[in-house]
Amino acid sequence: MSDGGRELLCEAVESGDSDAGLDFDPATIDIADGDVLSLLEPAVRTWWVDQFGAFVPGNGGFFTPPQREAIPLVHQEKNALICAPTGSGKTLASFTAIINELFRRGREREDGLDNSVYCLYVSPLKSLANDIHRNLTEPLEGITERMGEDVCEIRHAIRHGDTDSAERQRMLETTPHILNTTPETLAILLNSPKFKEKLRSVEYVVVDEIHSLAENKRGTHLSVSLERLEDLAHESPTRIGCSATVEPLSTMAEFLVGREGGEPREYEIVDTRFVREFDIELECPTDDLIHTPSGVVHDRFYDRLHDLVDSHTNTLVFTNTRSGAERVLHNLRERYGYDEGDSGCHHGSLSKERRQTIEERLKRGDLDVVTTSTSLELGIDMPHIDLVVQVGSPKSVASLLQRVGRAGHRLGQTVEGRVIALDRDELVECAVMLEKATEGFVDRVFVPENAHDVAAQQVYGMAINGVRREVDVKETLRRAYPYRDFSDVEWERLMRYLTAEYDGLEEKNVYPKVWRDRNDPPSGEHHHEEFDVGEPLVGKRGRLARVIYMTNLGTIPDSFTCDVITRGGDEWVGNLDENYLDTLEKGDVFVLGGDNFEFRYRRGSKVYVDPTSKRPTVPSWFSERLPLSYDLGREIAAFQGELVNRLDRGGLPGVREWLRTFPLDENSVRAIARTFDEQVRYAGVDSVSTDARIAVEEVKDREEYRRHYHVHSLYGRRFNDGLSRLVAYHCSRRANANVQVTVADNGFTVSMPLNRKVDVRSLLADLDPDSVVGDLRAALDGTDLLKRYFRINATRSLMILKRYKGYEKSAAQQQVSSEMLLSFAQELDSFAVMEETYREILEDKLNVAGIREVLAAIGRGEITVTSNEADTPSPRAFGLATLMASDVVLAEDESRVLREFHDRVLDEISEGENVDVGADVDVAD
Repeated sequence: MSDGGRELLCEAVESGDSDAGLDFDPATIDIADGDVLSLLEPAVRTWWVDQFGAFVPGNGGFFTPPQREAIPLVHQEKNALICAPTGSGKTLASFTAIINELFRRGREREDGLDNSVYCLYVSPLKSLANDIHRNLTEPLEGITERMGEDVCEIRHAIRHGDTDSAERQRMLETTPHILNTTPETLAILLNSPKFKEKLRSVEYVVVDEIHSLAENKRGTHLSVSLERLEDLAHESPTRIGCSATVEPLSTMAEFLVGREGGEPREYEIVDTRFVREFDIELECPTDDLIHTPSGVVHDRFYDRLHDLVDSHTNTLVFTNTRSGAERVLHNLRERYGYDEGDSGCHHGSLSKERRQTIEERLKRGDLDVVTTSTSLELGIDMPHIDLVVQVGSPKSVASLLQRVGRAGHRLGQTVEGRVIALDRDELVECAVMLEKATEGFVDRVFVPENAHDVAAQQVYGMAINGVRREVDVKETLRRAYPYRDFSDVEWERLMRYLTAEYDGLEEKNVYPKVWRDRNDPPSGEHHHEEFDVGEPLVGKRGRLARVIYMTNLGTIPDSFTCDVITRGGDEWVGNLDENYLDTLEKGDVFVLGGDNFEFRYRRGSKVYVDPTSKRPTVPSWFSERLPLSYDLGREIAAFQGELVNRLDRGGLPGVREWLRTFPLDENSVRAIARTFDEQVRYAGVDSVSTDARIAVEEVKDREEYRRHYHVHSLYGRRFNDGLSRLVAYHCSRRANANVQVTVADNGFTVSMPLNRKVDVRSLLADLDPDSVVGDLRAALDGTDLLKRYFRINATRSLMILKRYKGYEKSAAQQQVSSEMLLSFAQELDSFAVMEETYREILEDKLNVAGIREVLAAIGRGEITVTSNEADTPSPRAFGLATLMASDVVLAEDESRVLREFHDRVLDEISEGENVDVGADVDVAD
């Protein structure tokens, strides 16, 4: 330990003001970060040692690794991205140097701090902002107590959509020095005539959970707001970003800091993502998920879950759907006697009050077990959670680490997590996921780029605040990372929309939002003396512009449920979430209320169907499940390639021996090994997709008189949704037939009448990456997916107003309005809202970049496309083949179909090899 560090610790311990109560001799501990402690003010330093001195031996110093690196950077006013696991103190790392500076300044200045905001804390969740607000209270009060005569008040407050008008007024009069807020509220504050003046003094901006913002349009909106704050503030604020699991770090850092002069602003990266010990393992209730009765599988699953809960203090159970969270809790209570006193459920469909009650009880450690979907993935501190159980695949390594990281919410505690797989396909997925997690792999975050709807909002907001030089507005936009490549052509497209330079637009009640013109001479009607004559300027249009903007901004779309009505009898049969309609094409069959219905068309908020006896083609959970990440899909492909190579070299025992090096239980090892052994013996090694091969499987279903093409593309549902639409588009044109599609994370199925045939292998091999965008745009024409996203983008672009003159349009009413505008918008040349609708669907929802990447690799010969024909689906196609029956997962029908498929596969293997595979296919090593 440095002499300065030893002196500081001894001084703190020996002083009468310290409550550290250390049970070790400071002289015997090697501490390397005394220099960081010396940066702190005496009162801050004393409080820190009191609070964390006991952890010095475990941490090897006064600070955790992210704190040790970040505090000096923030102290030096350097932009920093702090990447560290949950519970490692990264948020406190960002605030410590800021609080320290404010206490120093307040102590040295006779009048204390100004009545204005010095630090903005921006979080994606209101609950997270509330939690940070509470967590700031303790250090601020503790440090204030230790200041003696030099006491200085640092005020902090929270401001979001739920803050009432009286509290907002109080903030104007007595302004918080640290303001916690959300991206939407920050945008409102930037356009608030009075409060925006309070933001001129901002010196620090902390963006928490930055990875969860960067990947969507909330983050895009925030990135522009930060550049607007840059224009407003007296000095360029120091930006600090906090994230637990993110990759690539450089992209996230550049997203955080923005650009200046066409180059990223300077930044530092604190990379301490892997400083915690992980104890994670994949478990499966059986080594045979096909022939083990479903009742036995569920009994074993719940018995194991109960054992895990019983052997830990507080357990958090993640499922992939809200209904799943409810079902798991219900069964735990029914089977083992849990009740409301020791268990609970938390998800977005519950009331705010119920969620807050569960959160408070989690923080106190009152609950033995809580089930949840995604709502507790981010946010509140839960110090008593010592185990996380993930039921099924969380679909990305980043999400797995985020969820499992909720356990052992303190540095030094081992993160304990168990993933339980109940599905053969997810078993493979989870095996790769856990192995990659232990290797330090993290999926990439993809940032939406050049979103015209967000740009429309922000340019409108800038114009409302005052007349601006057009070049300055454009430059502010381009300084934000998502708009760094926003071209002049795209700018003109945006301005044509905002100024309504399209014939007939005003007749559709879409009015100009801004004007653009050159500055008149002093004698002219529109002269602005602060600008040069002839300078292109931008300003707002309309007296109600500010009210319209403030009541309609934001990027989170409204959603609604649709009434499902039969065409013949006009009978109401139930409701569907509109997200579900993204997956439906004319002729698709789904289950509602236990009956099957064929989708015909939608009009506004009404879905018209025909009763049918056909099998379902789209499962009911489809819209609720998270999609597999593209990067993890690529890793699964590489894993399958390595596995079949090992199978060829060492047989089944060799594969099992290799899999035992993964964090898997024995059931998982044997189930995975058996699946691929049977796959290769039944259909050959070329039937297994790898990082160098995509396998296509043609199966003739003579009972249904259908021909199914199972395409084993492993790159996730977004990718497969896009590629399947592309393949179906070309198949329907070549076969001149009705083509149906079902999509999963590990592939998709294109189905057509048995008397039609298309060479799907050649079709895939011949697809031109440069034609993908045009073909997909054509394939989207007339779909409900296009209609829905046009509504969302028209509303975000303020083409459709959710709120106007006291009247509020529901999402269903917005949909009706948008459908009246859609055909008109499609006829306009390069219309910004229409172009953004296509961009968002193709780039953000259908992963067109990934599709083009894979097709280009096929074109270069790096990936081959193989095909084989079979009368029965191969083992790796079982999931795709039974997807149509996935609505009855708990019924015997699904299990029966799987058993029939598997028995046929075993029979064919037996006939081909002339052995009794049923008894000997998986003998012990």
